[in-house]
Amino acid sequence: MTVIDIHAHYVPQQWPALAGTPPRPTLRVDGPRDATIMLGSQEFRRIDDASWNADKRLEDMDTHGIDLQVMSPTPVFFSYEQHPDAATQVASIFNDLALDIAAQGEGRLLPFCQVPLQDTDAACAELDRCLDAGHVGVEIGNHVGDRDLDDAGIVTFLQHCADRDVPVFIHPWDMPNGPRLDRWMAQWLVGMPSETHLSILALILGGVFDRVGPELRLCFAHGGGSFPFWIGRMDNAWQHRNDIIGTSALPPSGYLDRFSVDTLVFDHAPLRMLIDTMGADRVMLGSDYPYPLGEQNIGELVRTAGLDSSVHDRILGRNAELFLGARSASALQGISAAAGAV
Repeated sequence: MTVIDIHAHYVPQQWPALAGTPPRPTLRVDGPRDATIMLGSQEFRRIDDASWNADKRLEDMDTHGIDLQVMSPTPVFFSYEQHPDAATQVASIFNDLALDIAAQGEGRLLPFCQVPLQDTDAACAELDRCLDAGHVGVEIGNHVGDRDLDDAGIVTFLQHCADRDVPVFIHPWDMPNGPRLDRWMAQWLVGMPSETHLSILALILGGVFDRVGPELRLCFAHGGGSFPFWIGRMDNAWQHRNDIIGTSALPPSGYLDRFSVDTLVFDHAPLRMLIDTMGADRVMLGSDYPYPLGEQNIGELVRTAGLDSSVHDRILGRNAELFLGARSASALQGISAAAGAV
């Protein structure tokens, strides 16, 4: 079995300082192994060389028994608030630097690109360029300003992903703030789960799953946020307030086979609930590496949950193999060949 971490991030050490309005994120290099992501003059997040050092990533993957890691952009660099030309510039630089990191990863680091999602044509063009260059998927944020995932332009991009047989990883970002959310990291502890919940609901009640076929492969970060826990409440509303939310052909529970989620829920009880709700074929290992709010002992939650062996194997790798599809096949074949030679 190939163990695959579907949710990890990177930041290129060579990230340039780019002008823009509002200010675009910059990287302050604090030492050979340390840096800080800056938003203007404010520190956003301190990072270390695990964000860009392929050797460090492989060492950590070996420690945790991870064969393949999907590297997705760090969402603060999405630049959806920028002019499309500026966002395209950011995406192209970020995506090309990701290939440099992946090239040092001995075939074990699979890069996902980012796109200027605020401009549909530019997003499709950048996706196509990246696929030709070696990316195997795309990460997008869960909204663009007030445009959710049922926005017509975003749906066009998702249909393009389906047509190109591209897996899409959807990550919450740009959470609401205010006095009640600006303490205790509440934007991350409350805002992220609710943002993901809202965006899955938009795909359902916005009719996206009714218009775009099942060839669209989606995975939501952080266990799908609060959505899986409240599926009964949403079905109840669909049945009893159909005059307001009856905008989809099926109740929300009828679309659970249209997307996947990662395992980033940190406790056995919610993991089992996630498997019971989504089905064992719709849950994949995800760590949020290398950030401190991620799973620190990657895969331990799944390995110690007492799961049936077939469920255990599907969540640790087999589901991700299907999600990633043909573009990752060469990496998977390389891992299998190496295992067979041992």
